[in-house]
Amino acid sequence: MKALSVFVPLVLASLVLIHQNSGAFLKLTNLVCESSNQSWVRFDHCRLKAINRNKTVANINATFLAPATDISLRLQIQKKANGYKPWLFDVTIDACKFVRNRNNPFAKVIWNLFRNYSTANHTCPYVGLQRVKDFHLTPEKVPLPLPTGEYALLMTWTLNQEVTFVTNVYFTYTEDF
Repeated sequence: MKALSVFVPLVLASLVLIHQNSGAFLKLTNLVCESSNQSWVRFDHCRLKAINRNKTVANINATFLAPATDISLRLQIQKKANGYKPWLFDVTIDACKFVRNRNNPFAKVIWNLFRNYSTANHTCPYVGLQRVKDFHLTPEKVPLPLPTGEYALLMTWTLNQEVTFVTNVYFTYTEDF
């Protein structure tokens, strides 16, 4: 039993090191921003921009037309296999509470990906222009090794118990050995 408690952390550490030193790359392939309530949130800009063959950046400008203080976020990671199927996690969090405490491990992974590119790194309320600028993914930013494939990060935003908008980020992960 003692050997197992030493072996498991070594295997996990090896996987992380192999993942970080591999010839892997992540590329954004699609970005979808849809507001179901234009009187509350309006997307002025939601585009991908190709930088080079392996790098694409995302830019989103969303305008909150009224103060948002009660925000829930449903985060889903899906993997493409005859359509997108649930893969790693599907969690719903109180976004305002999370920004204050950062207490959900799955949401924290996503937060760490976006926080340096976003103006939404303050507590509620959110009002006016909120922006994600030049967001891109690199294998070093993803803390877990991924199998090669196509993925979707689906984010459904609920304001005052009403689904108000969705932002979906699609990307590919390729290991090049």
